[in-house]
This record gives sequence, C-alpha cells and structure tokens, in this order.
Amino acid sequence: MKMTFRWYGADSDSVTLQQIRQIPGMTGLMGVLDDKAAGEVWTEEEIKAYMDEVHAAGLACEVIESVNVHEDIKMGLPTRDQYIENYRTTIRNLAKYGVKVIVYNFMPVFDWLRTDLARVIPEDGSNSLYFDEAELGDMGPLEIVKSTIENSNGFTLPGWEPKRLAELETTLERYKSITPEDLRANYKYFLEGIIPTCEECGVVMACHPDDPAWPIFGLPRIAHSQEDFDKIVKLYDSPCNTLCLCTGSLGSDPENDIPSIIRHFGGMGRIGAMHVRNIKYLGKHKFRESAHLSSAGDLDLFEIMKAVYESCPDTYIRPDHGRMIWGETGRPGYGLYDRALGATYLNGLWEAIEKMSR
Repeated sequence: MKMTFRWYGADSDSVTLQQIRQIPGMTGLMGVLDDKAAGEVWTEEEIKAYMDEVHAAGLACEVIESVNVHEDIKMGLPTRDQYIENYRTTIRNLAKYGVKVIVYNFMPVFDWLRTDLARVIPEDGSNSLYFDEAELGDMGPLEIVKSTIENSNGFTLPGWEPKRLAELETTLERYKSITPEDLRANYKYFLEGIIPTCEECGVVMACHPDDPAWPIFGLPRIAHSQEDFDKIVKLYDSPCNTLCLCTGSLGSDPENDIPSIIRHFGGMGRIGAMHVRNIKYLGKHKFRESAHLSSAGDLDLFEIMKAVYESCPDTYIRPDHGRMIWGETGRPGYGLYDRALGATYLNGLWEAIEKMSR
C-alpha cells in the first residue's frame, strides 16, 4: 500500500508540499493540473514543471487524477475522435514522467454533487460536505452549479471548473436522448481508443464511481454498483482497464458492501487506486462526510483496509476528503488537518492488520 495525498499545485492549493511531506507514512501524491479543461492536452512542459516541484519536495507522483473526459466523448458526438486523440497524447506525456495510474470518471456533466459544502456537525462543531436530496427541492442543475461555485471559498472544485460548465444548458438538453445503454456504448468506444495506448505506455486507467451512487437530474449514470463495474471491466478486457474504488462514493448507497466489492475486484487485479473515507447515513439519499474513524460514520474502515490488505495490498490509497477542523479554511473537502488525521488512522489500521497477519 502506498499512502498518497491529493495536491492541486502551488498556485491552487492551501496545503503545501512541505506540510504533506511531514504526514507520517506519506509516500507521494495523487496529482492534478486543475487548470486544464476537459479535452485539452496536458503538455510535457506543464507535467515536467509539476513533477519537478513534487520530486524536489521528496515526494513521488505516480498517480494523476482528473484527466477529465470531454462531454463530446460521453455523448458520442462526431467530434469525439479528436478529443480521444488528445487523451492518447496526454497518456503518453504523463507516462514519460513516471505516471502509472490515471484516475478519471465517465459521469455525465457532474463529477460529484453535494447540497452543502460546509454543513456543521453538531457533535463537535466541525463542518463537512453534505448531501440531502430533499434539499434540492425545485433547484435545477443551473442553480446547484451556481450555489456550489459561490460556496467553494474561491477555489476551483474538481469537476466544477467554469470552462467545463459554460455550455451546461446545451449539454443537459443533449443528454435527454441518451440512455444508460448509449452511454455505456460511448464508454466502450472511448476505451477502445485509449487502452491500446495505455498498454504500450504501461499506464493503468482507474474509473471513479458515480458520486453519489444513484442517478441525479435524470442523467444516465452507469458506475455506482458492483454490477455496474463488472460491466465496465468487460467493456475492454485488459489489466489497464481498472477502477478507482472510492469507499465514500460507493458507500453513499448502503446497499453496496464495500469490503466485498474490494475483494471482488481486487482478486481480479482490477483496482488501480483507492480513495478511502467514511460517511454517516442520515436517511434515504441523505448523508454527510465524517471523520475517517469507523465509529464516526457507518463504514467499517478496519474491514475495508483488511479487504485491501488481502486482495490488492500494493495499491495506491489516499485519505479522501476531510472535515474542516481547528479553524482551517480552504478548498471544501481538501484541507490539511483532517485528511492528515485520516492518513495516520489508515496507516495505523494497516500496521495492525499487517502484524495480525504474520
């Protein structure tokens, strides 16, 4: 297991590389260039500058996140071929600088959705990301986008970049005629276009689940259960077609047995990376993101880490999302303190499991 931390770059993150380096057991980053719009090529110059800074701080970066898939690919438009070619170029460029895993998603329009980015947790006064489908009320996609951006503390949020959402109304209208089967066919076309390049370069693609784990705003969503992911890995049968198993995203649906899902896909060698966090169920389609500690939420982090140890022990993990604690302000979900506590907790569980298994 390689413990990592998400970092957006010196100009776009409230957390520094020096702070990340001081977290016990931290080996490197799951990196991102958050100023890149979906469909743009990540150039060698940009990648090298990012990597040089990371390596100078004594950290590795073998996983890159949010190489976003252009909506034209998901919708199957004629323009998709050029965007797929751009994606192949980005894969080659990242591979030249040591990247082994690319985390992405195939969610239409919204990478993730919350109704509150800083809901106070009554028990301790901290705040965290929160979702209550009832709070959407009559709020449509445009209203939720406006609310999310206004409450992001001035930071861009992954999947909510202004450039990407500039044509939201047009995109939503096009999706009305796209079924889940259509989306899955377009996904297959995308994988057929990029996986041979991955195989040539030694790069693994890792698909992130839908977040939350059910359809929203009538959009087709095809990645929020074990059954969904079984279909995804069969779209292109290759060790390079893997999953980024996010415990919080899948765990937002209590029907998903996370340790079982980890063992299922870990045993197949199809987990490329993991995001590990805990959530607290508050009702149907209603939850908040909690501290990583098992007792703070409804996911059993011990059983989750045990499943990782037993089925995919060499995977990359990062403590995903954190509460805002101790007066910290920053990008919602991506402060330093609670994610550092989460990493330490996960490392403690790992040490205990490892010693118990000897």
